[in-house]
Amino acid sequence: LTRRPLTPASFAGPQIVVSVYGPDFFGNDVVRGYGAVHVPFTPGRHTRTIAMFVPESTSTLQKFTSWFTGRRPEFTDPRVIAQGEGREVTRVRSQGFVTISFNVV
Repeated sequence: LTRRPLTPASFAGPQIVVSVYGPDFFGNDVVRGYGAVHVPFTPGRHTRTIAMFVPESTSTLQKFTSWFTGRRPEFTDPRVIAQGEGREVTRVRSQGFVTISFNVV
């Protein structure tokens, strides 16, 4: 029996999932970004920067329709953001960064 080292793909520790919303040009609340980060285990102060992303429409017609109606694509289940499974088939665009500080005891 051999032991494999823990890698980020094989270790599913606690995570914080961040969803950022804000008003668009018409005053509707729309998603500004999603991101996730693993919570550190070691005691002390830790700072993590989360790369945020936004789902995009796949066609020009869908982009125009979502802009016209004010309903942009968004995820309904936070597990999609945390797990990453199936995200390779989802079109996303980078949308800035969020910095989080942890104080672990």
